Amino acid sequence: MDLSAITKHSALHAKPRGLLLQYGTAGFRMKAEHLDHIMFRMGLLAVLRSKQTKSTIGVMVTASHNPEEDNGVKLVDPLGEMLAPSWEEHATYLANAEEEDMQRVLIDISEKEAVDLQQDAFVVIGRDTRPSSEKFSQSVIDGVTVLGGQVHDYGLLTTPQLHYMVCCRNTSGQYGMATIEGYYQKLSRAFVELTKQASCSGDEYRSLKVDCANGIGALKLKEMEHYFSQGLSVQLFNDGTKGKLNHLCGADFVKSHQKPPQGMEIKFNERCCSFDGDADRIVYYYCDADGHFHLIDGDKIATLISSFLKELLLEIGENLNVGVVQTAYANGSSTRYLEEVMKVPVYCTKTGVKHLHHKAQEFDIGVYFEANGHGTALFSKAVEDKINQLARELEDKKGKAAKILRNIIDLFNQAAGDAIADMLVIEAILALKNLTIEQWDALYTDLPNRQLKVKVADRKVISTTDAERQAVTPPGLQEAINDLVKKYRLSRAFVRPSGTEDVIRVYAEADSQESADSLAHEVSLAVFDLAGGIGERPQPGF
Repeated sequence: MDLSAITKHSALHAKPRGLLLQYGTAGFRMKAEHLDHIMFRMGLLAVLRSKQTKSTIGVMVTASHNPEEDNGVKLVDPLGEMLAPSWEEHATYLANAEEEDMQRVLIDISEKEAVDLQQDAFVVIGRDTRPSSEKFSQSVIDGVTVLGGQVHDYGLLTTPQLHYMVCCRNTSGQYGMATIEGYYQKLSRAFVELTKQASCSGDEYRSLKVDCANGIGALKLKEMEHYFSQGLSVQLFNDGTKGKLNHLCGADFVKSHQKPPQGMEIKFNERCCSFDGDADRIVYYYCDADGHFHLIDGDKIATLISSFLKELLLEIGENLNVGVVQTAYANGSSTRYLEEVMKVPVYCTKTGVKHLHHKAQEFDIGVYFEANGHGTALFSKAVEDKINQLARELEDKKGKAAKILRNIIDLFNQAAGDAIADMLVIEAILALKNLTIEQWDALYTDLPNRQLKVKVADRKVISTTDAERQAVTPPGLQEAINDLVKKYRLSRAFVRPSGTEDVIRVYAEADSQESADSLAHEVSLAVFDLAGGIGERPQPGF
């Protein structure tokens, strides 16, 4: 490790003195002007992680659904998963080191993790379409090269595409070819095979409006479109040619505001979906005959997918361990439908993709989606081998079901939630089941719900248990919530501290919107009174 060269290069990417940042679920994310030193240092850290794991590590420059002025960076571990928690701590430690402490911190991390500094290192980089992303990619490359790492810059990629590339490179191509062509071909081949099996025909099943949030998803969908065009026609909106990234469009906007994105008119019977800025989230929606907007979020996507997988397994005659993983934000109706109607077990974890992904790995087939539309399905190696074998050996209906399942497995991006892959999975299932979007939406009716935020002096006063569904501290808060919940039918409520700001998030659902609103307001008052609320007391009315 050439410490003097590192010091010299680090000075070119100097850290603003006193600036402290935290590596969270989404990596580092903030206003772009404060991030150059972070990019350089994450290049350094990626080399150490690569040497330690003897694997290719990914670095993605993106701020996902944040405004265009922001940016961010996150590291991708060897199988395309998120960075290990102990290395998140190293990332924070390195990011916050003052210039004069850089050498000591790098040596400290290397010794703590027993990094063999003679080991070769290989890092791959991807970036989104933000104005600052190209310059930041170069800063990452500077960090990689000064520590002697090799680098491959993929340039513009969706976040899940970079996760896919890392997984391919570390599985000797078993997962797929580590090129953008390889990604397009793997997914499209599976999708076209599936749509050939569909009995339905006609344009209403084969046409989809896609809001690309003025982000990277538009570029990649345009490149990919001709690969799958015989199975689906896509019409792109907010494709980045004129609007701002994530401004009045994208999955986060549509989910939060419960209305269509700017620039897209929806007619009755049209299927529409929105990606977020880096194309790792997707939500669907439509307008009914009366012109009312209907959102289909991650809960309903998980329900469609897991129900279909269960039906295929019944057809094949295989009794595999299927589980759906949700967070406390999942609508109670979705949980009831899965458990009581589809007989699929549901498990709840803390909020955050890494918790869901980790839990989903415990099953033969694990499906996870956050309500915001981020999710995928995971299949154990044993299940993949078994289904491949059955697809070759079985005939008639069982053989057809096994072949469909084999293609569905290929269509998922198991490394990360992927809006493009999930879109193709959903479109294939709707075609195979001959379902309209209204019929999909009618599987169950969401319970009315309300989310609120309460400003507090210190969010750490609230601690939770039971996957964030029960408050442990402050004393008396959970008892107060329990008493309030008893007043309403089909109701539940929970509170949890925000991961990023001094606010407490309140969630409530009940049998009517009026009841959900009232319960949420009463719970927010309890939080304000018992957890050190600041500013004006919460007011009713939304």
